[in-house]
Amino acid sequence: MTETLRALQEMRFDTCHRDFLLTWEHDDETIRGILALARLLKDWHRSGRRFPVFRTGLAISIFRDNSTRTRFSFASAANALGLGLSELDEVKSQIAHGETVRETANMISFLAEVIGIRDDMYLGEGNRYMRQVGEAVQEGFEQGVLHQRPSVLNLQCDIDHPTQTLADLAHLADHFGGIENLRGKKIAMSWAYSPSYGKPLSVPQGVIGLMSRLGMHVALAHPEGYGLIPETVERAVRQSSASGGSFVQVETMEDSFRDADIVYPKSWAPYLVMQSRTELLKAGDREGLKTLEKECLATNARNRHWECDRKKMNLTRDGKALYMHCLPADITDVSCPLGEVSAEVFEQYRIATYRQAGYKPFVIAALILATRFGNPAEALLPFAGDGGSR
Repeated sequence: MTETLRALQEMRFDTCHRDFLLTWEHDDETIRGILALARLLKDWHRSGRRFPVFRTGLAISIFRDNSTRTRFSFASAANALGLGLSELDEVKSQIAHGETVRETANMISFLAEVIGIRDDMYLGEGNRYMRQVGEAVQEGFEQGVLHQRPSVLNLQCDIDHPTQTLADLAHLADHFGGIENLRGKKIAMSWAYSPSYGKPLSVPQGVIGLMSRLGMHVALAHPEGYGLIPETVERAVRQSSASGGSFVQVETMEDSFRDADIVYPKSWAPYLVMQSRTELLKAGDREGLKTLEKECLATNARNRHWECDRKKMNLTRDGKALYMHCLPADITDVSCPLGEVSAEVFEQYRIATYRQAGYKPFVIAALILATRFGNPAEALLPFAGDGGSR
């Protein structure tokens, strides 16, 4: 048994038979345990070791928005753990005929271990939908309809993107030689220009909601009117104070980048815009949506100078800050005429962003284990010996 596995056996997780919907609903030891578990699984996979802890069961995915990295990461994690994968296509299901959330949740869960949901487009709706699914399967379990209650995992909602930010944190721990070495480091979470509108708020909110717990110096930058959900910002302020770090809001990308150790330039839609967009979508107001999009694109265009370029990167600590992005990035002269990041800067860090994304399947696998087993390390013990080779 490896030293890491021994250490994991001693760790306490607060996730067993619970849903994982927001990182800030779980304590620091659990967050560290999930990262340690993800690292172990990644190391095992790299060395050719298998870990199919489940002999049967389904992992159900519900993607209500487009996805590449998260969709395939969830599928990979389920497969590696020995689960079958089934994706709910709402168009092909009876949802189109008026089937309720309560009914759908139970009908897909008879032999399910986990339900992964991505619902990030409607402010005030995505996380609420995930909780509705959780309440429905809880009722089904208590009433004897379901033999077990599957866990619900947030694969991105309107508030947070836990699998992304935990993968981000794992990447940072690798880069700086451990989570403890992040204390005192400065991370710039900055809005960046995009030729599109309507990008969710969940990544910047997830980043400030997690990194503010680590004693880091968090700088949030965005143009006027591009604020996040106020409660998430207030939480980051409180957590920074409690962890011995700091949290500031600045008015320019340059101010946030100055002396930063890590930069995370990413476009998002203004909080108030997302509120309006949700109401228009609910009302089916197509003309209103067209008008809103036109107004937002015009506002975006006034902030085209919010691009992560070499000049801004030179403002960071020794000009060598780690660039991060959840991908896909809007790359100037590559994916669009002008975007979030210059081609030169992105190419310098392209492989690093792939490594950042490469932690996601192992984070998701760790979350599945942590929500299904009281002691995830014990579930992995049978695969620690020679019998664990792929």
